[in-house]
Amino acid sequence: MQDARAELLACIPRLRRYARALVGGHMGADDLVQDTIERGLVKLPMRPFSGNMRAWLFSIMHNLHIDQIRKMRLPTEVLDDDTSELSVAAAQTLGLEIRDLESCLRLLPAGQREVLLLVALEEMSYDEVAATLQIPLGTVMSRLSRAREKLRALMDGRTVVSPLKVVK
Repeated sequence: MQDARAELLACIPRLRRYARALVGGHMGADDLVQDTIERGLVKLPMRPFSGNMRAWLFSIMHNLHIDQIRKMRLPTEVLDDDTSELSVAAAQTLGLEIRDLESCLRLLPAGQREVLLLVALEEMSYDEVAATLQIPLGTVMSRLSRAREKLRALMDGRTVVSPLKVVK
């Protein structure tokens, strides 16, 4: 049991990185990671398999994120008299490129963005992504292909043309 807890805690940095990419803000991402770890610890004794801990935790996070999207509440920040003004980051090229990439990622459909982040950022195999998102392997591959192509077009400033045709 201690080994499983240690393995779970070792996944936190990757969970935080993926949560930040999904949610966009540090506070929301930290909340999502905390909820994921809490649920993981509670369900650890009932874990149905002894397979990949990371994929299991990412499945929990994915489901929690979907639940949060369904609730859709306005993001708020607590301000009081002691709160100083928010600092503004310097406008440097790298920061602008990252911002552009994040904006383009946000334009991708949620399913494509999730698959792209799990494969590219978290270095999960297609099989792990399929198990995490509970979708067929072929769907993972097609979403990833479409996400990469659309992201390339958006980053290059090209118009994204869907290869799909409307059939009546």
